[in-house]
Amino acid sequence: MSQPTSPQAAKLVIGVFTNDQQLFYPVFEGLTKLFGDIDLMSPWLPFDYTSYYEREMGPGLLRRMAAFKMLIDQTSLSAIKLKTNAIEREFSKDQKRSVNIDPGYMLRERFVLATGKNFAHRIYIGDHIYADLTLIFQKGSFQPLPWTYPDYKAPDMHSFLYQVRNKYIKDITETEF
Repeated sequence: MSQPTSPQAAKLVIGVFTNDQQLFYPVFEGLTKLFGDIDLMSPWLPFDYTSYYEREMGPGLLRRMAAFKMLIDQTSLSAIKLKTNAIEREFSKDQKRSVNIDPGYMLRERFVLATGKNFAHRIYIGDHIYADLTLIFQKGSFQPLPWTYPDYKAPDMHSFLYQVRNKYIKDITETEF
């Protein structure tokens, strides 16, 4: 029989995309007020989605990722997603989002994103939010899954996520002593 154990704390990672670079500063300012200081920030990353988001937000979408210093309880992901949804609404215009905010977390073995959309591979985590297992870490590298979005398969994204994972391992090791 398996013995239940407490889940390990996770590294909060939040992706933000928009076609208006001027929104990044106020959005990240709001995120730091909620979740504390940023540990790592990605450079501008290519955005590779279908026209799904362009219909709502327009062309020329850009993404930045941030990893936060504070480690989080994995069970807080749904509450974090609700808070980031509120920031999205704050910057909406005419019932359309100007910014999309995707929170998730990093562990040694996986990278998970939160979403409000159900699908076969997503697990309900409460508050109308689902967890999307986006990448797994096996044999020394991130492995995409059949449903992994193209952005999260890209070498630039993996490069940033390796930095996040390494920082997370350092952080979690320091808290274990």
